[in-house]
Amino acid sequence: MLTHLSETRGFADHGWLKSHHTFSFANYYNPERMGFGALRVINDDSVAAGNGFGTHPHRDMEIISIPLEGTLKHQDSEGNKGLIKKGEVQIMSAGTGIAHSENNASEIEDVKFLQIWVMPKIMSVKPRYEQKAFSEMDRKNKWSTVVSNDGREGSVTINQDAFFSLTDLDAGKNLDYKLKIKGNGAYVFVLNGKVDVEGVTLNSRDGLALKDLSSLNLRALENTSLLLMEVPV
Repeated sequence: MLTHLSETRGFADHGWLKSHHTFSFANYYNPERMGFGALRVINDDSVAAGNGFGTHPHRDMEIISIPLEGTLKHQDSEGNKGLIKKGEVQIMSAGTGIAHSENNASEIEDVKFLQIWVMPKIMSVKPRYEQKAFSEMDRKNKWSTVVSNDGREGSVTINQDAFFSLTDLDAGKNLDYKLKIKGNGAYVFVLNGKVDVEGVTLNSRDGLALKDLSSLNLRALENTSLLLMEVPV
């Protein structure tokens, strides 16, 4: 069990981009934070109105984007383009190589989103893109699977034996999570609120890595939204 408090994350301020890094990324390097199993990057990004990331390449990485506020505009070398809004999840399997751009779709307000990288199970696959919307009602005091290895529950599909689940818990609610694959680990990332996970208290943007367990229990200490990422470790 390893706790990553929000204030201990790496931070980069580029003016138009403010980014907190749970794990080593770009100019932030911490040898004790090189990822958690197949989970390599959790970037908590805020992009100013009218700005964004120009076209840049990726390969052999599963890249998940989850807007938290505002709208992202996506375009890539495979011909995919469109808007990604709060409530939606996008995945891009970079595979043999893909170039994409991500911009704030608004000229007025910032866009805030998580970008998460997971190492692929199979290397050099054909690049693939998928995006789906998920109802907030489907995760009220229960798990909503938004990423999986097989598209279960209408989730987007990842090239890895990994599962991402969201929940919105009312204060005082308990919720168990049973790992779907024996030997996987779980990384809990609190979007907002306060929660007890296996005796550890987490606040907004705190993270907790757990392995060598088959299930875990969460108890919301106040209204809480969180993302749980089950990955091979």
